[in-house]
Amino acid sequence: MNGDQAALALSALGIGAVHTLLGPDHFLPFIALARSRNWSNRRALAVTLVCGLGHVAGSILLGALGLALGWALADLTKWESARGLLAGWLLLAFGLAYFSWGVRRALRQRPHSHPHAHADGTIHSHDHRHLADHAHPHLALPGATPRLFGATTAWTLFIVFVLGPCEPLIPLLMVPSASGDSTTVVLVVALFAFGTLATMCLIVLLGRRSLAVLPAGRWQRWGHAAAGLVLVICALAIQFGL
Repeated sequence: MNGDQAALALSALGIGAVHTLLGPDHFLPFIALARSRNWSNRRALAVTLVCGLGHVAGSILLGALGLALGWALADLTKWESARGLLAGWLLLAFGLAYFSWGVRRALRQRPHSHPHAHADGTIHSHDHRHLADHAHPHLALPGATPRLFGATTAWTLFIVFVLGPCEPLIPLLMVPSASGDSTTVVLVVALFAFGTLATMCLIVLLGRRSLAVLPAGRWQRWGHAAAGLVLVICALAIQFGL
């Protein structure tokens, strides 16, 4: 490996890490959902890793297709931008739906009192929550999460991340591809992917552990609504560069 190849490889590793750090949408959705859905570290990292792989693979496939068809960098950038818009709208729609459901669920969990009168004339009241007392019993199990959105959350994030562009990867691919250096292309892709995935997983793990030490308190029931709001903010940031 000559000096230029080494410099390009190290650049790919560094750019993969930096572009992840500068894009909160790469990790905030996983941290928020891991907290609200009580994901274990293993599950949180698995969902993050799979979505990250889809994120990088989507741009690799587009770049490979563009190179095979002889597209210029401007053409690839245009398609990447279109994919980004689609991913942003999808994330926004999912975030709004999740937020609305989270608010409704939190309101149903609001504790309230019911008075009871006994035969001896004693009157007392007790607090209860509708979800805890009237929902299907499996919701009350420790660590259980509601079925609604349970099966679709990870899949929706995966689709969003597959569609979401890795803008810095395309120019990195074009440089060695222009000279037919397939070995450097593979090395650039591998190091960029490693930098991206390692950074995503590290921040998600640190973020999840940081939130885990916070007391749940009375606001715990708003966790799903908060996660939905995070998704909405990330989507708006993608769409409008906030």
